[in-house]
Amino acid sequence: MRYEGVVYRPPSEAGSLIIQATVGCPHNKCAFCAMYSDVKFRARSTEEIIEDLDLALETYGNTVRTVFLADGNCAALPCATLVQIGEAASDRFPQLERITMYGSAKFLVKKSQDEWRKIAAAGITRIHSGLETGDPTTLEEIHKGVTPDEAVASFRHVMGSGIELSVYLMVGIAGIERWREHAIGSAELLSLASPDFIRLRTFVPMLGTAWCERWTDGELTLLSAHEALRETRLLVERLEGPTMLLSDHISNFLDVHGRLPEDRPTMLRQIDDALERPLSAFRPPTETLIGAML
Repeated sequence: MRYEGVVYRPPSEAGSLIIQATVGCPHNKCAFCAMYSDVKFRARSTEEIIEDLDLALETYGNTVRTVFLADGNCAALPCATLVQIGEAASDRFPQLERITMYGSAKFLVKKSQDEWRKIAAAGITRIHSGLETGDPTTLEEIHKGVTPDEAVASFRHVMGSGIELSVYLMVGIAGIERWREHAIGSAELLSLASPDFIRLRTFVPMLGTAWCERWTDGELTLLSAHEALRETRLLVERLEGPTMLLSDHISNFLDVHGRLPEDRPTMLRQIDDALERPLSAFRPPTETLIGAML
């Protein structure tokens, strides 16, 4: 396949055919992210994208079941472009089950629900959206570009069009300084939005970012395994659902997953059991991972 630069995808899309529809991220202001810091956002031509679908058909045959459109925020592409891509993929891969892409709350509301319905009808039926936190203070400081109320409205907007939504939260993004506000605010926001999936990943500072500098300057304290689990426990306690909570990322200290609200008691017991273990039973401290992973 033809890729420009480093291409990122969610862990849950590990088995998907990755088609690079855009290069970089149109927002590119998040204080914790350096993935696209040296890349100017641009959309690849529809012709190039369809050529890549043809290359994939030649390489893998017509048995592809899932496709992920990279890079960051392909939801920024025009409706007509996304429809054309979706239809082209569906034509080439008759067993295709879904096409997914990244889309932040800031960009999801830029299309009408009618446009999103057309996009869903073309086969793009799931969006991965990085929220990171529902704490208003932290959300503003990491420069996500939306308020909690705007995020709720945006998520409801796109789900109301029949598209599945997978929202990402960063455990520890607010540090020990605002861990409680982060957990409670995130639970409140996501209880109102009720996305199909909530996916946890633990914050690991990325070198060269403002949020990493915040840590090195002593203004942000990274969470230990026990502290991260207590934050997660409070989140699970407060989340109303219905939603599926997943911890499908290597950065996490514990794989906590289940359907809320029905699996809440089991998940809380799992966390409580883990809190009885020594810190040495978990992955290495987050400080040791800086510079080693994204």
